[in-house]
Amino acid sequence: MIRVVLADDQALVRAGFRLLLDTEDGFEVVGEAGDGAQAVARARECGPDIVVMDVRMPGTDGLEATRLISGDPELRDTKVLVLTTFDVDEYVFEALRGGASGFLLKDVEPVELLHALRVIAAGDALLAPSVTRKLIAEYASRPENRRVHPSALRELTDREREVLALVAGGLSNDEIAEHLVISPATARTHVSRIMTKTAARDRAQLVVLAYESGLVTAKRL
Repeated sequence: MIRVVLADDQALVRAGFRLLLDTEDGFEVVGEAGDGAQAVARARECGPDIVVMDVRMPGTDGLEATRLISGDPELRDTKVLVLTTFDVDEYVFEALRGGASGFLLKDVEPVELLHALRVIAAGDALLAPSVTRKLIAEYASRPENRRVHPSALRELTDREREVLALVAGGLSNDEIAEHLVISPATARTHVSRIMTKTAARDRAQLVVLAYESGLVTAKRL
């Protein structure tokens, strides 16, 4: 069962999301919030698997709430899916940099939203890599936006750096295994160790890290 908190300042929007999730097997809405501060409070109260977070809300906005949730050690297992009407690159990248595991627009089809929630809950794939990687590459690769020193990767082995670069390229564990001619289990182990060493929450955070540290540079995607 995937436990979800819905954070949006429009009650009608929350009601629509709740109806969708309540009628779908495998999901449970455990809380709602009308602003970012409430979202953080509900997350701490309920310990959900995922918080569906709007960006623009009164008071504490969704970006700050995402940073607070992602930075709380007690919410280590809680992921954030940013869902908004605003398709602005800066919002997307700041959400991912702040700890969000994915980003979708509110006009997404219901089946896509459900798929996104399952992907994020599983933690085994980067959501919408064709969009997300492009944004990360464009923003994190700019010298003025790099906030991670290359020394942050000093504990990684050469093989782990290679795997991290492949993760940043949007490859799944199975694709990494095929590329490096190793078993899928070994690929999963490498990714897990990289997350542990870098304190990354998920693959999205690994992609941000790879670009911000300069391990991977922007290319045409």
